[in-house]
Amino acid sequence: MSASSLIESRTVYSGQAPGTAIVCGVSDTMMANASVTVVFFFERALDEDRLADGLARALARVPTFAGRIRSSGETLEIVCDDQGVPMTTAEAGQTMAEAIGRVTLPGSGLGDHVDAPAGRAGGQPLFRVRVSRLSDGGTALGCSYHHVLGDMRTFISLMRAWSAAVEGTQLPDVQLVSDMDAYLDSMLPPEDQGRPGIRLLEPDEAARLESEIGSAIMSSRTVQIYFGDAEVSRMRDELSASAGQRLSTNDVLCAHVVTTIRRLDEDLETRSFVTAVDIRRRIGIPLAVVGNLTNEVYISCAAGTPPEQFAAQIRAAVGEFEQSHLSIRSSRAFVDSVGRSRISECVPVGFDLSRRTFSFNSWTRFGLYDISFDGQRPVFFSPAPNIALPWISWMVEGFGNTGLLFTVGVPAKLAGRMRSADGRAALHRYRDPDDELPALAAAARKMI
Repeated sequence: MSASSLIESRTVYSGQAPGTAIVCGVSDTMMANASVTVVFFFERALDEDRLADGLARALARVPTFAGRIRSSGETLEIVCDDQGVPMTTAEAGQTMAEAIGRVTLPGSGLGDHVDAPAGRAGGQPLFRVRVSRLSDGGTALGCSYHHVLGDMRTFISLMRAWSAAVEGTQLPDVQLVSDMDAYLDSMLPPEDQGRPGIRLLEPDEAARLESEIGSAIMSSRTVQIYFGDAEVSRMRDELSASAGQRLSTNDVLCAHVVTTIRRLDEDLETRSFVTAVDIRRRIGIPLAVVGNLTNEVYISCAAGTPPEQFAAQIRAAVGEFEQSHLSIRSSRAFVDSVGRSRISECVPVGFDLSRRTFSFNSWTRFGLYDISFDGQRPVFFSPAPNIALPWISWMVEGFGNTGLLFTVGVPAKLAGRMRSADGRAALHRYRDPDDELPALAAAARKMI
């Protein structure tokens, strides 16, 4: 396989620098040491000049992505100063199937990962783009953004604006909030469930966590599992019937994968499970508002819990989210009690490697496959994490917007079990031998 070779580097500017300062809320600041990298795959070549021109127009609509972070007292601000977005074009030296098989490897070269800590310190780009020309004529569009900018819905707002600008259609509405905490004060219910969703690390625990992360990076692997539409339908029907209630696709996929992984890992302990919930619709925030507007549902799963029972637990927890899990006000009160200057010493309660807390993010129904450039929609989309941490997972629609792709980090030994014949049989117990799979799914390296 040929190494990637650089063709061109440029910086894309919107041409507008309003200088607006967006005051980051507690939820945004909690994410200020993280970045997100994803890759869209297109069957044919894309016009890089049209991409750059379209991105410039999109950045005028969502100017935070071309801005920079600065500190203001104990708070962070995103300054919309149009310092630009680096955009790199390279020859990848890989076919489409090879690139899809390598997309989750830290060294895949398909995304220029944003350096989140450097971005937090100021002066560094918050969004980076890499266009990889594949050897069989396709294109991989790698996008990496600083998590302080917002959640996946925020990123998709930028992508929809970019797509509309290239295609010459109307750009979507985007709503910037100048002070997120003040805005949430006007939208959140007066009280929440009373328990903060973050915790302060003591120095010894922080050192231990840093060591655990270092070890995990060396010993963990990212595994991708593709579930076809017919397979998912059977799973949902069977588990809903067993549970005696209607379960969502997210409920059953999550419960099936988590309980199967626990079984393959011969794990006999009760473990915690956390999943992110977009609060916009829950409390009446317009979908066009950008920022980190998610909160977490936190439940436990006893060893040996049947998947239909765990799926029903997830359904109940999500259903009573506002009453039993919403914790934004409590988290802010906790930060106020310890001092905002110590927020960098805090972690979400769901981030707990030593206790194997399983974290799940659903990126389905965001319209990822509706993004279009030069009349082309993606044939595949995938997270591209820059490090493999165990027990962190994502779910997105699969090849050509069919089926579902479950991406999860696990220890290397467990990854081997999942990829074994027994592991594949357990994970795909609802697959029929006659189910037709996308050709790229069969060709992708190590995909289950």
